[in-house]
Amino acid sequence: MLRRQFLNRLGLGLGATFLTTKQALAFASDSASSKGNSGLPSTEPISPADWKALRDLFPLTQDYIQLATFLLASHPKPVSDAINYHRKALDENPADYWHSKYLTIDGDIAKSAADYMGGDPKCIALTDSTTMGLGLVYSGLLLNPDEEILHTTHDHYSTDMSLAHRAKRTGAKVRQIDLYENAWEVSVDDVCKRLKSSIQPQTRVFACTWVHSSTGVKLPVSDMADVIKDINKSRGEDEQILFCVDGVHGFGIEDQDVSKLGCDFFIAGTHKWIFGPRGTGVIWGTEQAWQRSEVVIPSFSASYDVWLGNLTQDKVPVGEHMTPGGFHSFEHRWALPEAFKLHQQLGKANVQQRIHQLNTQTKEGLAKMSHVKLHTPMATEISSGLVCFEVDGMHPEEVVKTLHGKGVIMSNTPYRKTYARFAPSLLNNEKEIDVALAQIRALA
Repeated sequence: MLRRQFLNRLGLGLGATFLTTKQALAFASDSASSKGNSGLPSTEPISPADWKALRDLFPLTQDYIQLATFLLASHPKPVSDAINYHRKALDENPADYWHSKYLTIDGDIAKSAADYMGGDPKCIALTDSTTMGLGLVYSGLLLNPDEEILHTTHDHYSTDMSLAHRAKRTGAKVRQIDLYENAWEVSVDDVCKRLKSSIQPQTRVFACTWVHSSTGVKLPVSDMADVIKDINKSRGEDEQILFCVDGVHGFGIEDQDVSKLGCDFFIAGTHKWIFGPRGTGVIWGTEQAWQRSEVVIPSFSASYDVWLGNLTQDKVPVGEHMTPGGFHSFEHRWALPEAFKLHQQLGKANVQQRIHQLNTQTKEGLAKMSHVKLHTPMATEISSGLVCFEVDGMHPEEVVKTLHGKGVIMSNTPYRKTYARFAPSLLNNEKEIDVALAQIRALA
């Protein structure tokens, strides 16, 4: 089908009016791939908290105990089936299949994300990764030359460099602070006091990371949001501080509605704890926060029709407007809803309880070893997902290599000060944790 014919049929040609979602959906149903639009292959839903059934959905090798799956997800069967379905349709008839989907599918994906994470789907943008999301948000923030971005020394390279590149391009002021000195001794009160004392009159953005992949510390984001909210009460509208959170390690663990977390932007990849397709991510922002941000990469949403002169910008959902355009690995992006559905079948509260249970088992086991220094706090209120530690007389990379030889895949933290790191997940069980702990015990 010729593109112009397709656009004309959809009412997107020059001088035409924009179709309603209902009309677009009707057209999509009529013009799907040659095999029809019968829907994705179905996978039998799993029962809440059925961890064995969940593990069976993954092709992940059983030859190793996997304690680093948070780095990059193995695709569970519902996700891989959806990827294969979309890939086959795109390979058979790419133009028609894409044309049948592109008008509505980003909105559908945002809806599935909102069903899981909370918030208005119209305020969710789709990305390829946490790093892309951070780059888009921090590059697009509208700031005056004398205004400051404040962030922490605990942030990942991707936050550091997104802000450093922004500063180099625009002259924006960027300042770092410590929220704690010793991860093991971190407290909510101390974090909030340090934040409050560090905010200056010219501070307009505070950026932080929910769960630190360097230590396993989970910041008290809601309490920190209260600090910022109190400061904002005495400020004018153009002096308000935006609170931006890299939420990737926590997203897929914590039973949290992100729209109630207290931040203005929440940025996360979905190919880690969520088990989403590799190369996917989301940005959620409040309506007010998006108004203080500019597009970095042109969208292929209905904003295209604004450019054609057929629509006004206020008719385009802001999340779609902020979603980078271009041609993506569509079979992966379009399969993302299956990952959210899987988590909802398991139950968000069950997921949180299970991961914290395995984390606690790991931390308690390590804390009993005299040759191990545990850095991650024991309390679940200020830690999540990642367990970081040192073994006397061994570099963390040596610990990782030694355990790999014993059948345990783990990681070390990619920071200037590096630690050995376990990341017990939904794909592990108590016996595997005991085996991994025994291997660390044997290093004494």
